[in-house]
Amino acid sequence: MSFNFNFNINETKKAVKLSNEEVLDLLVIGGGPAGLNAALYAKRKGLTTGIITKRIGGQLLNTSSVDNYLGITQVSGEELSEKYLSHLKDLEVSIAEEVEVEKITKDEKLFNIRLTDGTVYQSKTLLLATGSSPRKLQVPGEYEYSNRGVAYCAICDAPLFKGKDVIIAGGGNSAVEAAIDVAKFAKNVTLVHRSQLRADQILIDHMMKQSNITVYLQTQILEIVGDNKMTGIKVLDKENSQVRVIDADGIFIEIGNLPSNDLVKDLVTLNDRGEVVVDEKNMTSLPGLYAAGDVTQMPYKQIVIAVADGAKAALAANEYINQNF
Repeated sequence: MSFNFNFNINETKKAVKLSNEEVLDLLVIGGGPAGLNAALYAKRKGLTTGIITKRIGGQLLNTSSVDNYLGITQVSGEELSEKYLSHLKDLEVSIAEEVEVEKITKDEKLFNIRLTDGTVYQSKTLLLATGSSPRKLQVPGEYEYSNRGVAYCAICDAPLFKGKDVIIAGGGNSAVEAAIDVAKFAKNVTLVHRSQLRADQILIDHMMKQSNITVYLQTQILEIVGDNKMTGIKVLDKENSQVRVIDADGIFIEIGNLPSNDLVKDLVTLNDRGEVVVDEKNMTSLPGLYAAGDVTQMPYKQIVIAVADGAKAALAANEYINQNF
């Protein structure tokens, strides 16, 4: 008689709870791709490692579909996050979830990280991987139709709108580049901006050559309308004060991002966009403090780039510890 037992241990395996009773080699703040991969690399280097995050997955949880990640044809952001977490559980990386950091300080050699509940952790090195959040239009319907037509990353999701009518909101370089990229897939693209274009002229010229792109300037978006999903936008034509509806299957809101820099804005150098400035090894201007992913000045806010950034930062942190402790 033979028995074939197939247990999926990862379904029930719990993450190791982060303790504040020892000084960690590396403490990661943030549970998105950059932070999670940094923890993985640090753990495999033999560093005592912990993650502090409000939620595992970060912006991944707001991503309906990922199909530009090498080796994975298509997966939801939530599923990819679960795969990351399962890997970390296997390595027994310590995690403090559903908590928030209140303040970061550094004494002569160690970082002190205080949570909002008063708990304090200490570490030799620190990685900030708090990401960023897309700027919102702040109009009715934007929240209701998020991931049901409303999206914020054209370079990520343009193929999902193949053969559709798509709107681009914005007037800077990112919006014009989005219009050009989406036009390769969509049937029609309509760029809408409340004033004049601010993009580089070479990009504007390129966009205007595309036969399936229409541009409406001096046009303010008042509302995103729909039923079960988005069906269009209500706009105000500022030149004639007329309100009308532009029909569309989706909208990419490309008006910039807000880096989550509050914890370090008084500790490290920021650029004019508020992004944390890092060097080629992802170290900030404060020795021992690293940053990775969308919170930094690195271009192209993509999952795969954030993951690579996290790996770089962890390897650099290991090198720093070897040289300073």
